[in-house]
Amino acid sequence: MSSSTEPQHKEDEEATGPTAAEDEDTGAQVAPIVKLQEVAVSTGEENENVLLDLKAKLYRFDKEGNQWKERGGGTVKLLEHKETSKVRLVMRQSKTLKICANHLVLASISIQEHAGNDKSCVWHANDFSDGELKEELFCIRFASVENCKTFKEKIKEVAQLQEKEGESKEATSTADLLEKLSVGDNKEQEEKKEAPAEEKKEESEKQESPVDEK
Repeated sequence: MSSSTEPQHKEDEEATGPTAAEDEDTGAQVAPIVKLQEVAVSTGEENENVLLDLKAKLYRFDKEGNQWKERGGGTVKLLEHKETSKVRLVMRQSKTLKICANHLVLASISIQEHAGNDKSCVWHANDFSDGELKEELFCIRFASVENCKTFKEKIKEVAQLQEKEGESKEATSTADLLEKLSVGDNKEQEEKKEAPAEEKKEESEKQESPVDEK
């Protein structure tokens, strides 16, 4: 009986031996072959404040094919520049972060419901998402009526603010122009008044100066 059990015991020791050796920590440290440095990624949105941030799906109208084509699903944002106060619409695809819409929200923008669907709306814009300025007809679709309503209201609000700012700038420039014109008129009047006075002064000096006798 003892002879039959001994080989089994040795086999168990041999089986457990390599495993214990493999689990043993040698304390050696392996340095990485390539060291990766953290790189700051710029999105171009660092100098802008986010006015709106919603999930949606965007389409553009293909004039040649006379049909709507999907641009992608992702996040649509309204961004206001911290210095110029200009607002632009930017939309990126959710997975690739590729820009599928990028244009200014101008006072002339007109946004409306699309074909009686209260979850989608359409508008025209001069878009720069493809690296060149092109006039596009966009359609955006949201998951809920509330998000679509929020989007439309915010676009209209921004457009009204842009219109007011444009009017105020125009009024300021007009006032400056009128002020310059009035200042110019005053200077001309003063110059006209000064001219006769100088002429009279010259005449009086001639009269007072003695005439040389020959």
